[in-house]
Amino acid sequence: MIAVPKGFDFTVAAAGFKYAQRNDLTVLRSDTPCVWAAMLTRNLFQAAPVLVVKEMLAADRPVRAVVVNAGQANACTGEQGLEDCRNTLSMTARTLHLAPEELLPASTGVIGDRIKMDLWEQALAKLDAGLGEASALDAARAIMTTDKYPKMAWRSLELSGKEIRILGMAKGAGMICPNMATMLGFIICDAGVDQNWWRQAVAVAVEHSFNRITVDGDTSTNDCVFALANSRAGMVEEKKELTLLAKALAEVCAELAGLIVQDAEGGTKIIHVRVSGAKSVRQAELAARAVGHSPLVKTAMYGQDPNWGRIVAALGRSGADFDPNQVSVALAGQTIFHLGAPVAMDWDNLLAAALCRQEVHMDISLGGGQGKYTLLASDFTEEYIRINAKYRT
Repeated sequence: MIAVPKGFDFTVAAAGFKYAQRNDLTVLRSDTPCVWAAMLTRNLFQAAPVLVVKEMLAADRPVRAVVVNAGQANACTGEQGLEDCRNTLSMTARTLHLAPEELLPASTGVIGDRIKMDLWEQALAKLDAGLGEASALDAARAIMTTDKYPKMAWRSLELSGKEIRILGMAKGAGMICPNMATMLGFIICDAGVDQNWWRQAVAVAVEHSFNRITVDGDTSTNDCVFALANSRAGMVEEKKELTLLAKALAEVCAELAGLIVQDAEGGTKIIHVRVSGAKSVRQAELAARAVGHSPLVKTAMYGQDPNWGRIVAALGRSGADFDPNQVSVALAGQTIFHLGAPVAMDWDNLLAAALCRQEVHMDISLGGGQGKYTLLASDFTEEYIRINAKYRT
């Protein structure tokens, strides 16, 4: 049973922005004002909804709803795109009987396309007719683009005798390399929490989940994670209980991030790149991202090829500071490269079964410190090229 937080409901409508005969306009709404957090893309080309949310962060008012459209990114659309975004909020706010500043906008789709305002306006009648009638699963489906399936995760925990619920949903399968990637994430919670605490907890959860995945090394113009908490289940204030709430929030984000990598466009594998022995966490991150982003490493994993040469070559150009003679690499728990030299063995046959599995573990020791970093990556396949070569057609 999906643990929907108290006081939240969902509405979907088929606007026809890009996809025929499917819902592509979504509202997540609370019946009371929410404290909220937003983690936004660091891409310098930021979509109109991202820029509007940045303005809302500066104003720092409570919000009541998230409005999401799939099929048109409203990115690189200039002042007209900003005006379109604000107009959609005004129109939708009237339908929801809210103020425009109570709505957080998010868009996903083709970069450069303006929102089709006539379709948006026509869809409002459908939204109005179905207010609060959709399920959480309906909402998760309606935010999808090239996703193969909806992505949801939830937790329920008891704090001071109160049941607290957290529910998250996300979309994303390609153009994934979050650095707050195309990914959107929405988290709702019915706990009453301090806004500053909530924003810090969300930032930590995102940093250790959505910001540690890669499909293709591309960070989008629209990436965002919104998290709303409406206090309908009661206040959570004790330090021990806040720690438990933060842990549940982090688990929801980590589960969603894993589902994104699992759904990678054309992907067949989840690669766990774990780097240790670095001089700092930042050095470990450089090494992990070089390996996780490498098309040669990713295609080798798709081909079930234990080609350690591609892994160490990626490490060598990563920018991380290490002694090559101290580097060791293990695949599926088997050390294939040790202290700067290959381990002589028939790895093609010994690792054949392990590399057929959906999840592949790659452990890299740089041998020079306490820094650690883990990145989830996908493999690269012919299907990824097909999907993205024909994305606009």
